[in-house]
Amino acid sequence: MATEQSTFAVVGAGLAGAATAWRLAEAGHDVTLVERGLPADHEGSSHGSARIFRYAYPSTLYTDLVLRSRPLWSELEAAAGEQLISRTGCLDWGEQRDPGALARSLEEAGIEHELLSPATASERWQIEFDSPVLWHPDAGVIDAERSVNAMVSLATSHGARLRTGWDVQRIERTTSGYRLHAAAGDTLDAERVVICAGGFLPRLLQNAGVDERFLAAMPRFAVTQEQAYHFPYRDGAEDWPTFIHKTEAIQTYSLPGGRDADFRGQKLAEYAVGKALPSAYEQDGQIDPANRERLIAYVKDNLPGLVPEPYAETTCLFTTTPSEDFVLDRTENLTVISPCSGHGAKFAPLIGVLAAHLAGAGTPAAGRAALPREFLVGGSLGAASLRDGGRR
Repeated sequence: MATEQSTFAVVGAGLAGAATAWRLAEAGHDVTLVERGLPADHEGSSHGSARIFRYAYPSTLYTDLVLRSRPLWSELEAAAGEQLISRTGCLDWGEQRDPGALARSLEEAGIEHELLSPATASERWQIEFDSPVLWHPDAGVIDAERSVNAMVSLATSHGARLRTGWDVQRIERTTSGYRLHAAAGDTLDAERVVICAGGFLPRLLQNAGVDERFLAAMPRFAVTQEQAYHFPYRDGAEDWPTFIHKTEAIQTYSLPGGRDADFRGQKLAEYAVGKALPSAYEQDGQIDPANRERLIAYVKDNLPGLVPEPYAETTCLFTTTPSEDFVLDRTENLTVISPCSGHGAKFAPLIGVLAAHLAGAGTPAAGRAALPREFLVGGSLGAASLRDGGRR
């Protein structure tokens, strides 16, 4: 069996990998994008039509990165000829969410917002609020699957090769770069490798032949199998926003379900309570009945605009670091990208620019987001994660 050759190999055709392949190919580089299933595969973290796009972060660094990302989303939409972000607005409340601090962050960034009383907010939306409420209208919902497919299409239009059903099991160092070994026996030689493997990253990193000091400097990647439920809107309920609600008792997020919910329901999930996994290979797709009952009770108590009977449910993967910060790091010519699937989707086009730059493709083009200094702390043997305490 012949070994394929490429200058760049990008592992994983989710949002981060598709964005990286697009930017590398657009810049004229020889790129092969390999994916264990299909782009936006259901077993990864970039499938479906519903991911939150929002600006509200307690860290001004992350708010600034959203601002950097937004024009790149517009560039992608124009290039793809389709809308990928639907404007819905977002609500943030709960004593653990600190709407006042979020409002100050948005004020500093010049982003439109309102800080509302619980009573005023309840008059506007069919939700029971237990604290002041932050509203910022320019938030919305990302169609993740269409975004991935758009970026993959753009990458291939610029000459990138897409290899599906290509499950990377091992990466070994060679005299000229790296050899990637797939489960089916295929091999690919590349001068440079960018790993955007999401929840599959922990196992792959152990089989990538990288320096032990590099691995030791990495933060711990936690992979969890989370659960989400679609609740139908009551008659007359429409134009629901996305929201994040955090209290000591429960932390939830919600957004219109889009195609995933036949456009008739709200997607609701509890944040980061799922079963811990060694990697995405161990996911089983099983719903925890106790979690389902907890979310049904939450709807009954807090969301009168929804019928407290889920008509669809699913599992999804989160891959996060202890601080929930991103990791973008490089050792020799192997680059590791993990934008944290709990909140990374909104940054996808920017991650592509940064990853391509970090992998050695040169300075980002004029007019695009410059590489923030914060991405380069630590050097080649220190995890170059954002360290400004940004949390979802």
